[in-house]
Amino acid sequence: MTQLTQKTKSTSLTKLFHPRSVAIVGASTKSHKVGNTVLRNLVNSGFQGQLYPVNPKYNEIDDLPCFASIEAIDQEIDLAIVCTPANTVNSIVSQCGQSNVGGVVILTAGFQETGQDGCTRQQELLRVATEYPDLRIIGPNCVGVINTASKLNASFARGMPSEGRISFVSQSGALCTSVLDWALKEDIGFANFVSIGNMLDVGWGELIDYFADDPQTDAIVLYIESVNDAERFVEATKRFTTRKPIIAYKAGRFGLSAAAAASHTGALAGEDAVYDTVFRRIGIDRVFSIEEMFDSAEMFARVLKPNDISRGIQNRLAIVSNAGGPAVMATDTLIELGGNAAELSDETLSRLDSALPANWSRQNPVDVIGDAPPERLAAATDIVLSDDGVDAVLVIVSPQAMTEPASCAEAVLEIAKRHNKPVLTSWMGGVSMVDAIEKLNTGGLPTFPAPERAVRSFLHLVEYRQTRERVRALPDIDVSADQGIAEVSGLVTEVDAKLLLADYEIEVVPTELANSEEQAVEIARKFGFPVVAKIASPEITHKSDIGGVVLNLENEQAVIEAYRSVILAAHQHRPQEIIMGVSIQPMIDVTGGYELIAGLKRDPVFGPVLMIGAGGINAEIIKDVVFELPPLDQNLATAMIQSLKTWPILDGFRGQPKLNTQAVAETLVKLAKLSTSHPEIKELDINPLLVTPEKAIALDARIVLNRHG
Repeated sequence: MTQLTQKTKSTSLTKLFHPRSVAIVGASTKSHKVGNTVLRNLVNSGFQGQLYPVNPKYNEIDDLPCFASIEAIDQEIDLAIVCTPANTVNSIVSQCGQSNVGGVVILTAGFQETGQDGCTRQQELLRVATEYPDLRIIGPNCVGVINTASKLNASFARGMPSEGRISFVSQSGALCTSVLDWALKEDIGFANFVSIGNMLDVGWGELIDYFADDPQTDAIVLYIESVNDAERFVEATKRFTTRKPIIAYKAGRFGLSAAAAASHTGALAGEDAVYDTVFRRIGIDRVFSIEEMFDSAEMFARVLKPNDISRGIQNRLAIVSNAGGPAVMATDTLIELGGNAAELSDETLSRLDSALPANWSRQNPVDVIGDAPPERLAAATDIVLSDDGVDAVLVIVSPQAMTEPASCAEAVLEIAKRHNKPVLTSWMGGVSMVDAIEKLNTGGLPTFPAPERAVRSFLHLVEYRQTRERVRALPDIDVSADQGIAEVSGLVTEVDAKLLLADYEIEVVPTELANSEEQAVEIARKFGFPVVAKIASPEITHKSDIGGVVLNLENEQAVIEAYRSVILAAHQHRPQEIIMGVSIQPMIDVTGGYELIAGLKRDPVFGPVLMIGAGGINAEIIKDVVFELPPLDQNLATAMIQSLKTWPILDGFRGQPKLNTQAVAETLVKLAKLSTSHPEIKELDINPLLVTPEKAIALDARIVLNRHG
């Protein structure tokens, strides 16, 4: 679905979040109507601006004058909330534009999310909205917006969160209401809630840009189903994440797009892999469950302060617990996810010896023993927080017979106030912990039902510091999705593919196409024996699977027999495919080398994506691959290679010679340049890319072009 033409930054979103007056179009006295819920939310949230119910059926609603239409209101309207049926929305938006309304939130469903008729309806709405370039629109098909600083609840969600420093933006209205309900239970504050719906106008990029300059927003949590303005999204996100963190959950991880891929790269670089690559490059901290999203939101809301943004947070975690098992489980999770168990100083150990029973653990995790009263737990927490080698502390309390959960919570809260370090809590259990957890929530400490969840959330906070520094150092990515390439064949021979690679100074094995046995022999003589014969068909990806490759041909008779063999195999196994002949190339000695796969895929949203991984016939089985976005420099390409699980093999594992990974990195940099210069390329494989101690050379190559028309 096409958005409105991008508006200049001077067209502010301020009236959407800080209006002085709000019109509720479709306001109602009936409790089951959305218009009634929205009006009551605005009143009950304490909004101090003017409210104008709009509905020709009423003269007044809840002691407020009710107007027949937007045009009937003789006062300036900053924001209109539309709650009327879909067939009325176009005329209402037109009235808002003519009346100089600043912003519109369209709650109404029945547009592109409902199928072809809805798409047609949304296209017509888009045409109407385009006539009013200063009118900003959120929706349609959304829950609405909430801004706690303005006490604005312009939504049909139940409840109003307390004021906080996190903004939440979601493509799912149901998730918005779920997060809001959770926030009320946990007493988590938010700056903004935005349900963006179908993104007719205002989308991800503009909201991220707006919240970057919003003094109430220290971090954003996103629920993303799709991105429709990739360039704006990428630019805005990178600007944001160099200053503040973004957490995102991307839904639809296992789409069917990879099933239609015509190459190894296309199959491996599915939609989710592309989003993962983009998020990493622009600094988004990705989570993989709603639980993890909630936990991370709580961590950022409770722990992240403005001074943390400037100084960063290290990953040395200490654990204080009245139970050994949960503490060990938390430590396992910490180490598994790449965190560090803080090493306690000799001074800290000595102070703990004085404060704890003789049988305490004498290391991190600090086991204060199951009979620990609140004073002992608090003393240990205080001592550990004072250690310069500790960046944060996780306090775990399990419900043992002698435990006083609520008193322990009060004691830890008092200690936390004395230190400028994050204190995480996990009061494990059920009914016996309810009062204690409520005290921790009210006191502002992050609480988690399980220690492992606390550790994961802490590491998301740590990840932001590393992400911010990495993003600042990386070159801006070139988001250039398919812009409508002229019609091309879609089929490129191996010979032509290698010629293109050679044009970019990528080393290739010389290859020529033979259309007869005699021509194959002539080419083999020119290259010198031994040679390789391969079936030449752009539509046959896995040549060796059908007997379409014969290696180590030592003489002319062997070449003739191989020519006949691969042609026969192709006709038997793939009779419907185009057979262009047999390609002949010199046999390369692969002794001491390793087969990689390098390639690119043009994503319809984000443009070209580069890949490097373990190659050969098992590329799609092993799936040891890393993706990145152009442009690449030598450092970024080298980092890709070093991220592979097979990196130790390339780097000379157990005394083996080191392979020329610098040449591989140079190949990736050249592929990146090729990808931006040839937008007609949909997929490209170099498989295998043989890397030896001396060089990296493309043994085979395949290109698939975009086809239009």
